[in-house]
Amino acid sequence: MAATNFKDYYAVLGINKSASADEIKQAFRKLARKYHPDVNPGDKTAESKFKEINEAYEVLSDPDKRRKYDQFGQYWNRVGTGGWSPGAGAPDMGGFDFSQYGSFDDFINELLGRFATGAPGAAGGGQRSYYRPGTGSSGFGGGFNDYGGGFNDTATTATGQDLESALSLTWLEAFNGTQKRLNVGGEIITVRIPPGVKSGSRIRVKGKGQMNPYSRQRGDLYLVVELQPHSFFQFDGDNLLCELPIAPDEAVLGASVEVPTPDGSVTMNVPAGVRSGQVMRLRGKGWRTSKGDRTDQLVKILIIPPANPSAAEKELYEKLRTMRSADPRSQLKQVKL
Repeated sequence: MAATNFKDYYAVLGINKSASADEIKQAFRKLARKYHPDVNPGDKTAESKFKEINEAYEVLSDPDKRRKYDQFGQYWNRVGTGGWSPGAGAPDMGGFDFSQYGSFDDFINELLGRFATGAPGAAGGGQRSYYRPGTGSSGFGGGFNDYGGGFNDTATTATGQDLESALSLTWLEAFNGTQKRLNVGGEIITVRIPPGVKSGSRIRVKGKGQMNPYSRQRGDLYLVVELQPHSFFQFDGDNLLCELPIAPDEAVLGASVEVPTPDGSVTMNVPAGVRSGQVMRLRGKGWRTSKGDRTDQLVKILIIPPANPSAAEKELYEKLRTMRSADPRSQLKQVKL
């Protein structure tokens, strides 16, 4: 490091020259949390400060580098023990055994306890995460959390964030399945919609979510289905429900009527004496399921009188009224509080 670029690493970390190793580590952690780019997105000043903190800690946390720094100041990295000079091979590490580490980065990782807990393959652990000073925009691999008790950075190997988006479908598209061309962040993708989805169904599109800027891996995209309103069908749990209007004479005498279903009309026998509001069941004529079978279609009967009866119809209804033997409200005479 040139003399003109000399930095007071003790001042950078806000500590005295007599600070212990633990005090150096505590000061570094405190400042790293404060200036980490993930905590200060888009703040170039914080990013620069964070790199400076990393640089200071790399020197002062190493006993040999710290000794040289204290002795030679701005020229600390131009000298070494045993006659070492730049380009002459690895320097003497002052008796500290670094052979167990692949690099100084690995040493920092272990020092900060930044490995995931648990053995490889065990539930909740086994994934290593890395501290990499000088790489990327932040100096760390990515995600920065656990501000209270230390670092937990796995973003160098983690995928990006999952995304969620609503997908509007017609009932025909949802019943039969379809393909949709979607614009995801400027990328046109084709998504296959399986038969039988309903409002609230989630369709996973793997690898089309947000990209992790450090690992360059993408999360998943989840499409949440929203069915457009239908004029005849609605859901009753997994079954379909519809309302079937019938005429008064059909209710009295019974009738065979055509009932729409998702895949065409079927004939249903309405029994004589059916009541308005009564529900009949068409088995296996409802919605598709993920297993490939069908639920039921529930048919709610509505007895609808003619809105504008003809003169002949009125005459017949008058005769029916005079001839009617049953009183549909007879039981109401006994109602009391």
